[in-house]
Amino acid sequence: MRCAACAPGSMANAVTIGRIALSFALMMPVAFSPAFFLVYALAGLTDMLDGYVARRANSVSELGARLDSIADLALAVVCLEKVLPVIDVPAWLWAWIAAIALVKAANVASGLVVERRLVMPHTSANKVAGLVVFLVPFAIPLFGIAAPSIIACTVATFAAVQEGHLIRSGSFSPVVGD
Repeated sequence: MRCAACAPGSMANAVTIGRIALSFALMMPVAFSPAFFLVYALAGLTDMLDGYVARRANSVSELGARLDSIADLALAVVCLEKVLPVIDVPAWLWAWIAAIALVKAANVASGLVVERRLVMPHTSANKVAGLVVFLVPFAIPLFGIAAPSIIACTVATFAAVQEGHLIRSGSFSPVVGD
């Protein structure tokens, strides 16, 4: 007899939920401390593992993809809440981040219009952008805010524009993976 927790996709989803829990745990340590980087790195590891586990178990699902997006957002929000108060973010960077956020919001709205549902394609460009953005906190103590942010925003801009094009043209697979 199989338990509900053993259902296909539940292991991958459990890993994703672990990222949400680690995001909340990230609220505890001081930004840029060894404990901060440890929890942050573990959360990043879960982001790589959930998709791998889902593909390995052949349990990739739309629910898993959406849960992954929610976990990514939770980690990003908590990380920003921890990091922003201790760094000086230049106005040009705020403007660039706002522009990317507006494009992403337009993509969500386009998905709702074109597909009549929430669409968040997990494209290769989005995955690369996620990795590069994830690495920014590790790079800030070494290089300052400007260089890592320029690289991350460039990649994120490309990914957001590509995502919008794919949504509006209808040329994406609704579930690409966790």
